[in-house]
Amino acid sequence: MKPLEVMGVRVEMPTNQPIVLLRERDGDRYLPIWIGAAEATAIAYVQQGVEPPRPLTHDLIVNVLTELGHEVSAVRIDSLVDNVFFATLVIDGGTEISARPSDAIAIALRTGAPVFGAAAVLDDAGVHMPEQDDDVEAFKDFLDNVSAEDFAEHSDPPEGPDQESDPDDAPGR
Repeated sequence: MKPLEVMGVRVEMPTNQPIVLLRERDGDRYLPIWIGAAEATAIAYVQQGVEPPRPLTHDLIVNVLTELGHEVSAVRIDSLVDNVFFATLVIDGGTEISARPSDAIAIALRTGAPVFGAAAVLDDAGVHMPEQDDDVEAFKDFLDNVSAEDFAEHSDPPEGPDQESDPDDAPGR
């Protein structure tokens, strides 16, 4: 597993599909994952320090875990199967719970848990970008110029807001 840093979320144009971008900490690969609007908002809120007047679903999950005496030890982006990313929440260092990457990332950011990516996922879907002095500017430049077609060799472009969910999930959020 490779440590990843959450760079942020942006909306990919012209599809208006949100993307969360992760960066390999000890390398030059970035991992873009198309996500839903609600999850993009949840990630952006925590990164910007916005506290909603009532807990969002991800806040609720963290609150329940905390009140029950548990902690999120790590988040892993484990696999990419048929263009769908799969993640795992690691609770108390050993209990593993399957999750969508966007939900897992939103929870990790709220708890300070590290995010890791499987080497195979980075090999399959990672995009090489040379290091730049300003990561934020590099992220903006990347997202301003990226399109779904750029990842055609790694994954199909999103067909709808639920691109990253399990194939057995019902449509919608």
